[in-house]
Amino acid sequence: MSPHPQHDAEIPEPTAAERIGSLLTATSSVVLRAGGEQHELSTPVSVHGSRLRLRAPLDSPVTSAAAREQDGLAVVLDLTDIAPVAVRDRVRGRLTLAGRLHLAHLADDGLSVHLRLDVAHAVLSTPYGTTAITGADLAAAAPDPLARYEAGLLTHLADDHPDALAVLTRLLDPELLADRPDIRPLALDRYGLVLRLDHPHGHRDVRLVFLEPARDADEFGHRVHQLLSAAEQEPAVHRS
Repeated sequence: MSPHPQHDAEIPEPTAAERIGSLLTATSSVVLRAGGEQHELSTPVSVHGSRLRLRAPLDSPVTSAAAREQDGLAVVLDLTDIAPVAVRDRVRGRLTLAGRLHLAHLADDGLSVHLRLDVAHAVLSTPYGTTAITGADLAAAAPDPLARYEAGLLTHLADDHPDALAVLTRLLDPELLADRPDIRPLALDRYGLVLRLDHPHGHRDVRLVFLEPARDADEFGHRVHQLLSAAEQEPAVHRS
């Protein structure tokens, strides 16, 4: 998510490699393409540098194919990043990742297996551009500490605190609010909160930057309260 800034100051936000690690960490399902076939797996993804851990049924075609390939099964992994809060154009990004899939070991339940995917490279496409990274880039990055909690935090903010969203709009350039857009929380990370301004003729995303990065979900709450205090005390100040 890279909302266009309203000024030239650099806006702190996660790198593409960090976004990819966060997207992988937060997902609960993936699509694997191998040998001309497509396989949907309901599995969490564990990120260990440039190696991912997946889980698949013991009798899955993916498991069988990986077991047959001594040097690993060449696969492509596809993920779609969908905003947890209902907005127009909910797709925030699409991830395509290539690598080799290896059979790791039998799971404790005896009905599934753990698979290891060695990442060669990945491409992340968002409405703001496309970025390619290598497995080494992914290994050097760390998933955002809020990635696993983003969906719950955003839906809580949207459903239970619409008044807070109204206050936060005081931090925006008044020109952005001229047509009374619908305001919804679109994304968050340790650096800030992204709001979707939905106008009849289109939409715009703006980032509200925290005073300091949040290290966990509790600190996210504190950072939002700091933004609310700033909005109440300095209504003319805006961040984007």
